[in-house]
Amino acid sequence: MSNDKEHGEGNYKASRDYNERTKRFIESGKVDEAAHDAAPHDAQEAAEMQDAEEIGRSHAKVEDPALLKRPRNSGQRGTQ
Repeated sequence: MSNDKEHGEGNYKASRDYNERTKRFIESGKVDEAAHDAAPHDAQEAAEMQDAEEIGRSHAKVEDPALLKRPRNSGQRGTQ
């Protein structure tokens, strides 16, 4: 077993680096442009992306709870 504390699960240095680069990207104002560039360019590409998403979800043990949350209706009390 390796004594390398810089790699593998719990790699705090890599986590900090990823978080900092993500923060800089968000602050750069290029998120909308990147999302637009990542969108499918035609129906075939959209279908391929949908198929890939379904394959990925099929490997998950459970659905990501963040995806299951419904947005709150603003201005309506007692509803979620």
